[in-house]
Amino acid sequence: MTSTPSSRTEFQANPMPRVAIVTMGVKLGNETRGYTRFRMIAELLSEAGFRVDLFTSSFQHWDKAQRDTTDEAYQKLPYQIHFIPEPGYKKNLDLGRIYSHHCAAKNLRPLLEEAWSEQDGYKLIYAEIPPNDVARVCAEVAHSHDIPFVADVNDLWPEAMRMAIDIPVLSSLAFAPFARDAKKVYELLSACVGTSDEYAGRPAQDRATPYERHTVYVGNDLAAFDEGASTHSADINKPNDELWLLYTGTLGKSYDLVTLIRAAALYDQERTEQSGPAGVGNPRSLGGTPLPPLRVKILGDGPTRQELESLANDLQAPVDFLGYTPYDLMAAYLHKGDITINSLITSAPQSIVTKIGDYLASESAMINTGSSPEFRNKVAEEGFGVNIKAEDPQALCTCIQDLASHPSRRKVMAAKGRRVAEEQFDQRQAYQTIVSLVQSLT
Repeated sequence: MTSTPSSRTEFQANPMPRVAIVTMGVKLGNETRGYTRFRMIAELLSEAGFRVDLFTSSFQHWDKAQRDTTDEAYQKLPYQIHFIPEPGYKKNLDLGRIYSHHCAAKNLRPLLEEAWSEQDGYKLIYAEIPPNDVARVCAEVAHSHDIPFVADVNDLWPEAMRMAIDIPVLSSLAFAPFARDAKKVYELLSACVGTSDEYAGRPAQDRATPYERHTVYVGNDLAAFDEGASTHSADINKPNDELWLLYTGTLGKSYDLVTLIRAAALYDQERTEQSGPAGVGNPRSLGGTPLPPLRVKILGDGPTRQELESLANDLQAPVDFLGYTPYDLMAAYLHKGDITINSLITSAPQSIVTKIGDYLASESAMINTGSSPEFRNKVAEEGFGVNIKAEDPQALCTCIQDLASHPSRRKVMAAKGRRVAEEQFDQRQAYQTIVSLVQSLT
């Protein structure tokens, strides 16, 4: 077992229950990439008095490299870290990742049992799913010790995998182990936390008995976002006459950036070639307001970056690829922007993705092309953005033109979005639901 050698003296005098949190993807210590959800959960439970053991991989998913598990940054925390040996992988979706998770699941079981025997055992296990096989180990260990198990559903495997690989019969056979593991996790859970209503309700399809469920969006640390935006504001020079539309996140097949690039090229073309109300040669306008020049800023990296850059170059689209951007600088870019886009292809299974909390916090209007009924309803009901059809460059271009021509409308959407960010997506506030759940179960 690899763990940080923190003292247990104060823990032994602490009457609060000991709980285990298991996640394969978390940003810890001095790391610059990764999700903060489970780190925040561990911090909040520690602040509430729980003795928290956080189990995570020895492999850093975003850096695609092994962690230095002896780094002091992993030791100076209010919870104890246990690193699960995992061989690692090179791509986000390949057989290497599946095998790596299989090894991690196999290594996790004895780690949990060994940590269990060190003291008085755990009173609850809280684990993310996917990876399904890792979550199944957590569910089975909790069941064998007759303690509550809470599943935190962040994605749906194998449903999401079918979007990338959907071969009749073959895909069903290949994905059967993922479906089997998920079913076992859902059968054994005591309660479920989902990052959307859809995810929180998913276990009901694989179990006959009701269960306690809560929706807690991934969200963000609003204070950290605001601090980053303020600190780096002066580092970003945005011309007053430009309209900035921002996308942040992975450059992958499910994120419809091809349509975004084509729409940007159309906007540029129509702005310069069509006549405005004052005569030929003026920028096209909607509602009497001249269209400003557009710059699309894409913050992120991924497997499709090279082909996207080639497309933007071929179309001479007003698109800038900024690559991976540290969180605090990304926050500043979002805050400087005018519009954000949740750009997904029609068949993308994502519901309410991680970046939404940052988009809402940025005080920008949002364009959503995602097909999730839950999120489309939220966009419409909360009024912070516009839903449009996915994979339609002209429809996206027209939407951008409309928002560009109505700054007052953008301002209203931005204010509504910020309010939603503060009330529903700020992790320190929203995650108290998880703390209360753990308290009630222990």
